[in-house]
Amino acid sequence: MTRRPRPKIVTLSDVAADRVKAIMAKSEKPYLRVGVTNGGCAGMEYVMDYADAPEAFDEVVEDHDVRILVKAEAVMFLLGSVIDHETTRLSSRFVFRNPNQTDACGCGESVTIEPAKIEG
Repeated sequence: MTRRPRPKIVTLSDVAADRVKAIMAKSEKPYLRVGVTNGGCAGMEYVMDYADAPEAFDEVVEDHDVRILVKAEAVMFLLGSVIDHETTRLSSRFVFRNPNQTDACGCGESVTIEPAKIEG
């Protein structure tokens, strides 16, 4: 039996991929790990950290010649997200375009995310 390919948990925009490549070229650690954590006024926050190696249940995502790690506990919250990067006159930051996000606080630092609903 042939298994169908697994969908990517997250994808990166061209701009985000270029920014990750630039950041990782200067990093002493070989990986970038993304996830979510409880916090902020809306309930959750996106997190990005450097990592030495994948943890036991991390998912490895490859997109635009970039490899990132997704924390296991974040998979259902990030499924279908696009990581983008935007630069304005006052800031430069990664932005998560997440179909599972239902709300965000006024400052944009925390979000409300519901786990992805899997059909099948």
